[in-house]
Amino acid sequence: MQGFIGVWVKSSTKSSTVLALVHYPARTRRGHAHCTDAGEIQSSYSYKMKVQDMMQRYRKFQRSWGMWYAFDNATGNSVSLKTRIKAEAVQKVNAMNEIERQPSISLGLAKVYLNATDPKLATRTWQDVMENIIAKKTDETLKRWQTAIKDKNFDCIQKLTVTETRPEHFDRVLADGKVSTNVYLRRIHNHALGMEWLLKSVIPRLQWPKPVFKEKRAITAEEHTAIILREQNTERRDFYELLWLTGAAQSDGACLRAEDINWQTRTICFTRKKLKSRGTSIKPTLFRFSADIEAILKRRPTVGQLFPYLCTVRAGDRATEFKQRCDGLGISGVSLHCYRYAWADWE
Repeated sequence: MQGFIGVWVKSSTKSSTVLALVHYPARTRRGHAHCTDAGEIQSSYSYKMKVQDMMQRYRKFQRSWGMWYAFDNATGNSVSLKTRIKAEAVQKVNAMNEIERQPSISLGLAKVYLNATDPKLATRTWQDVMENIIAKKTDETLKRWQTAIKDKNFDCIQKLTVTETRPEHFDRVLADGKVSTNVYLRRIHNHALGMEWLLKSVIPRLQWPKPVFKEKRAITAEEHTAIILREQNTERRDFYELLWLTGAAQSDGACLRAEDINWQTRTICFTRKKLKSRGTSIKPTLFRFSADIEAILKRRPTVGQLFPYLCTVRAGDRATEFKQRCDGLGISGVSLHCYRYAWADWE
């Protein structure tokens, strides 16, 4: 009976001790023949498990290079304990076996151990996680995060302790299917994981609900023409025209300066606002302008901001003003960002 070894164990039905046959693959025996525990029981075999270890799922053994490992009696797999000190190995294996015997107290034990290195583990809330993220953001990214965390869907978890969060808590946040809520909750969750404030993922990566985006389309030439013909404010009209001809993002277009224009080479050079926080390593945007764009630029100030009023307005306010004009003309399903789609389709 090759591959089996005899071990004296107590029968589960009788008080007597019997010799039980335990399967132990030859490949595994060869791989662990040098274990230090093998010599603790005298036997004709090169390796034999102790009776005590047979009653537990995990046992320790030491590799020839000094690293201690845990052997899984159920699967035959081994995992490194990442220590060369026997006392530490014993403690880790005992913890693994304790969790296996009493799974219900595993989280409590983990909190006890982690609380020694992280005193705020038991009290840290998702509001603390959000504030930690915001503290590391700057410029436009900071503004987007400040707006994102005001989402009312997050109200139900702001005071919830991070380590006590369950999947149903996140399901409540994601209940209305809002795309921005889904995107930012995932970022907040990943930040907590990266900071090791979570013991494990609340929702496994493959189980996150996929965001359902609304249909997006480009603004048509007829719609753009109608908006331009009705717009009485020259600054705002030139702004819409510039977006139509360049496909620039609204914040980049509104913040253009006369100094960004090189009339000799007929180019405009600027750094995108959303990329400024990444430092000076990002190459600026550079493009040549046509005669139609030149006509617009010559109508704007020759020094400073090309759009003095619009550059001081929040992006959300510029979007609201544009929507009001669309509503007045009966145009629906478009925003300032649709100018970028139109320019891409035009190209």
